[in-house]
Amino acid sequence: MKRQSLASIGYKIKKRNAIAAIVLIALIIALYFIFRGKEEAVVDTPVVSIMPTQQENVEIYGEYVGRIRAQQFVEVRARVEGFLEQMLFEEGTHVDKDQVLFIIDQDQYVAKVDKAKAQLKKDEAQARKAERDLERIRPLHEQNAASQLDLDNAIAAYEMAVATVGMSQADLDQAEQELGYTMVTSPISGNISERYVDLGTLVGTSGKSLLATVVKSDTVLVDFSMTALDYLKSKERNVTLGQKDSTRTWQPTVTITLPDNTTYPFKGIVDFAEPQVDPRTGTFSVRAEMPNPHQVLLPGQFTNVKLLLDVRTNATVVPQKSLIIEKGGAYVYVMRNDSTVEKRFIELGPEFGNNTVVERGLMPGENIVVEGYHKLTPGIKVRVSQ
Repeated sequence: MKRQSLASIGYKIKKRNAIAAIVLIALIIALYFIFRGKEEAVVDTPVVSIMPTQQENVEIYGEYVGRIRAQQFVEVRARVEGFLEQMLFEEGTHVDKDQVLFIIDQDQYVAKVDKAKAQLKKDEAQARKAERDLERIRPLHEQNAASQLDLDNAIAAYEMAVATVGMSQADLDQAEQELGYTMVTSPISGNISERYVDLGTLVGTSGKSLLATVVKSDTVLVDFSMTALDYLKSKERNVTLGQKDSTRTWQPTVTITLPDNTTYPFKGIVDFAEPQVDPRTGTFSVRAEMPNPHQVLLPGQFTNVKLLLDVRTNATVVPQKSLIIEKGGAYVYVMRNDSTVEKRFIELGPEFGNNTVVERGLMPGENIVVEGYHKLTPGIKVRVSQ
C-alpha cells in the first residue's frame, strides 16, 4: 500500500511539473509574439519630418533683360556753314550747358551783321525824314494849303519807311543770330564724345553738320520688356506700371545686377509702360529711371533687371520640397492631432527662393510633412522624427 501511495504521489508531482512546463512555454511563446508584434508595429509606422506653415510678408519679383540708356543724348551740330577753326574742350570730359565747344570762321557773318546794321541806320534815317515830311504836310492840309493827295502820299511814305525799318531790324537780328551760331555751345550738361570732324573742315549745310554728342548720364534709363501675362497679373494685383500709387506702402522698384554679378546699390522706379503690346513679340516695353551719380552704369550696357511686382502681406508659405505635383493638382500631407495624415489639395501662388505661397487650402500653424511623404497614404499614422 505504501509503495502504491508513493508511486501515486510521484506521478502527481511529475504531472504538475509537466503542466507547469507547458504553461511556462506557452507564456514565453505568447510574450515573444507580443513583443515581436510591437516591434513590427514600430517598424511599420512611417517616420516623417514636419513643420508648421508660416505667415510672411512676401516680395514677388520678375526678372528680365534690360539695357541702359542715357537720360539725354544730344547731337551737337553746326547750324551755319563755315570752316571749323577752334575746339575748346577735351574729348570725353564733362561739359556744362551753354559752354562754347567749337568756333566756326566768323568773318562772313561779321560782315553780314555790319551790312545789316548799316542798312538799318539808312532805313531809320529815311523813316525820320518821312516823319518830318508828314509833320509839315498835316498842318498845311488843315489850312487847305496842301491837297488830300499830298497828305496821303506823306502818310504812305512814312508808313513804308517804318515797315522798311522793321525789315532791316529783322535782317540784323538774323545776321546776329547766324554770327552767334558760329560759336557752337553745348545744349545740356554732360559728358562729351570725341570730335567727329577735324579742324579746318567745312561744316554746316554743305559739309558735315554733326560735330560731337553730349550724354547726360548722372541719371540713366533702363529699358526692358514684359510679357502680356505679366501685365495681366499686375492688373490683378491692382498695380499700374508707370504710375505712382500713394495708397500702397511699396512701389514697383527696379534693382539691376552689374557685370561682376554684384547688385547695384541704387534702386530705380518704373516711370513708363508702353500702352500697347508689340504683336511681333507679345511683349510691351517698360522703362525705369535709375540714379547714376558715380557714372557706373554706361549707356548701351546690358544688365539683369529685377522688378518688384507685388508684396503679399501675411501670406501662407510652405517649402517647395513639401509639395507633391500631380495631374490633378498640387497637394501636401497634413498631420492631424492624432498623428494621422491627411492628403490636402492646395492652390499654389508665386514662388520665391525655396518657398511657395499657398493661396488656398492651408491654415497658418498646420503641420505639414516636409520629408518622408513618399510612403504615406491618407489616414495612416506616422511618427515624427526627433
